[in-house]
Amino acid sequence: MSKGLNRFAILVACATFFLIIAGALVTSNDAGLATSDWPLSNGQVFPKMVGNLFWEHGHRLVATTVGILTIVLLVYVLRVEKRSWVRKLGVFALLAVIAQGLLGGLTVKLMLPLAVSAAHATLAQLFFCTTVSLAVFTSRSWIEAPALPAEEKGAFPLRYLCTAALVTIFLQLIIGATLRHSAPWDQDLPTDLVLTHIGGALAVTIALGIAATTTLRRHKGETFLTRPATLALVLLVVQLFLGLAAYMARLASPNDPQPLNPMISITVAHVACGALVFATTIVLTLRVYRVLPAVDNAPELAGRRSGVVGT
Repeated sequence: MSKGLNRFAILVACATFFLIIAGALVTSNDAGLATSDWPLSNGQVFPKMVGNLFWEHGHRLVATTVGILTIVLLVYVLRVEKRSWVRKLGVFALLAVIAQGLLGGLTVKLMLPLAVSAAHATLAQLFFCTTVSLAVFTSRSWIEAPALPAEEKGAFPLRYLCTAALVTIFLQLIIGATLRHSAPWDQDLPTDLVLTHIGGALAVTIALGIAATTTLRRHKGETFLTRPATLALVLLVVQLFLGLAAYMARLASPNDPQPLNPMISITVAHVACGALVFATTIVLTLRVYRVLPAVDNAPELAGRRSGVVGT
């Protein structure tokens, strides 16, 4: 492994997380159309950062920085990484950040259409989890992780539980992005989307709760799996409280003269925590696939272990 590559991948993942926060601040401050042109702002590379232009152009500067870091990361990966699938993931990361930038431009040029804005927010989460995955794949703990014994016969595979949780969270992120962009701060949110998002939160709680608790129950002492499982549960609880708080704050926002705290800070925290729940669940899922054999291979691996013991 390359410590330098792993540390740089972690840096890019952290920068991407900061970019998600910057994007959430743009939406919460209703600053998406602070300037009508793109990629310049008011025809300038460095305009005067006043009012909502601070949030919108600041977001663009952070996005540009992340794009440059992603290019450097890809070059780093191609130079030192031998695994072809990791190299391909690095290429995908660059393509994703380019697509993300283009979607960001479209949101401005098309005057914030709901479909494009929601896609922009969703792709941001996917790109973040791509950088997190690269950080995982280049880590020493991933490379040196020993295979664990096959799960008990008849037990529902942990792989499937984690994958189900991951898909459920991703769908909930799409619903959340659509809800956030469906109405500005001075209008009430659509009731049907609010109820759908609440239902999604319940589904995430059940799916991730089962996956994480099953991990903790079946693999006590295996910190490679129990740490992300525990962190995912803690973040899930925090996210549920933040979601309730964000909704209560949003109910009062139409009466405000402009977007104000605590609506802004709580909503942004809710978006950021949602990204962390998704990323942590990805780490858990990837690690489960890394150390637990596939269901079809479990009998074969068990037979091999028995043969080794018998010898």
